[in-house]
Amino acid sequence: MTSTELPSSLIRTLPGTAYTDPQVFALEQEKLFEQLWFCAVRAGDLAGPGSFETVQVGRESVLITRSRDGGVKAFLNICRHRGARLCTEEKGEVKRAFQCPYHAWTYGLDGRLVAAPNLTSMPDVDRTGYGLLPVHVREWLGYVWVCLAQEPPSFEAEVIGAATERLGDPEAIGRYQTEGLAVGRRIRYEVRANWKLIVENFMECYHCATIHPELTEVLPEFAGGYAAQSYVGHGARFAGDVEGFTVDGSAGVDRIPTVSEDQDRRYYAVTVKPQVFINLVPDHVIVHRMFPLAADHTVVECDWLFLSDVVASGRDLDPSVELFHRVNVQDFEACERCQPAMTSRAYRSGGVLVPSEHHIGEFHAWVTDRLAG
Repeated sequence: MTSTELPSSLIRTLPGTAYTDPQVFALEQEKLFEQLWFCAVRAGDLAGPGSFETVQVGRESVLITRSRDGGVKAFLNICRHRGARLCTEEKGEVKRAFQCPYHAWTYGLDGRLVAAPNLTSMPDVDRTGYGLLPVHVREWLGYVWVCLAQEPPSFEAEVIGAATERLGDPEAIGRYQTEGLAVGRRIRYEVRANWKLIVENFMECYHCATIHPELTEVLPEFAGGYAAQSYVGHGARFAGDVEGFTVDGSAGVDRIPTVSEDQDRRYYAVTVKPQVFINLVPDHVIVHRMFPLAADHTVVECDWLFLSDVVASGRDLDPSVELFHRVNVQDFEACERCQPAMTSRAYRSGGVLVPSEHHIGEFHAWVTDRLAG
């Protein structure tokens, strides 16, 4: 069948090459990950001045650090002298400055060039002009977001707006106090699949009855195949005999006190394109950050966030963490089962979307438009 011969209830997906072609992936790095806001690190992981993390954003390594005034700054992780990578470790702490291991050019926490061998004999070298190249930074929900574009898109419209559009209430996500929560658990997943397959999987629940028995026990409406993201403002209601968002339906931990009564005993999912998933339940928040590294390789870091006193008290978080950890493993295995088929002649023109997946068609259109633009 050609796309014009499809039944009216079906929509054609992207072709298989969209998930395998290195040239397509390179274009996505350029047009998506290097032009849009990218959720990089948890702000609380940068404990004090000199704390840093390096993050791969598109084709660039980005250095994110806590400055002396307590703010967060980000720079391209490249020495301005001969292009050596400045920081080779994923995370760490420096006392006063970053020093290139090649020729010892040294930069302050503000990115300014502060020292180099024989620098005093080069008085015409502008120490600011030859400092590290800055990257735009914003903080939201307790995370540091960066944008490599020269003129970044509106953070309010593109990032905060995604949560408002999904939840239907500009105040809804703020009631979870995510910026003040503590990381109770972090799990890093190596997924041998294209990042778009992971986004598509997260956005739909047509598969939930098939591979998520634990999730559908807690959220029985998901067994019907309709994802919460299909409806503005809708949160999936917990089953009547379920006490909390846990692997066995037992009571969870202390509820976030500012969560409204309307939000209680409900699960909300938000996708912030291109690489963030936010999951909201009354007593914790789960945040996925995707780091696409190749057309068939994506790292996903998942944080389970709880009230800080709950984490500090040593409460048992395993039942809460285990539920979505199982969901993650089930989802990522499904994506890895799809990835090899993307090169098959059977998927040369793509697959199809059923009615409960039609919102994925909007995601495909968004990707196509961004790459064309």
